[in-house]
Amino acid sequence: MAPRLALDHVQLAAPAGCEAAARAFYGVLLGLSELEKPEGVRASGGVWFGLAGRQQLHIGIEVDFAPARKAHPALRLETPAALEALAARVADAGAPVTWDRRIAGVRRFFTQDPWGNRLELLAST
Repeated sequence: MAPRLALDHVQLAAPAGCEAAARAFYGVLLGLSELEKPEGVRASGGVWFGLAGRQQLHIGIEVDFAPARKAHPALRLETPAALEALAARVADAGAPVTWDRRIAGVRRFFTQDPWGNRLELLAST
């Protein structure tokens, strides 16, 4: 029998010195709670955030950074109303909001973090 796997965390790359912008975008704008990084990895920079459940989103430093334009995490909100409110906040902050209606039963949009990484935000309808 194959082992049952669960998602622990996703890491997105960002350029050196990204921490303040990561806290503003992921922490303030998206509303994620910052997590204290373990002592052994603090010196590498970046910021970690908690998601619902035990999953985490890590923003890590990449020396030769290039944004992920296709690959992306998808973050789920509890209701379409919460998704709409977040889309408005994201747009008001100047980040792109591109709605996509190609999946039945799902309301979703794509945006980019401050360094151009693609993000999907969605809710079931």
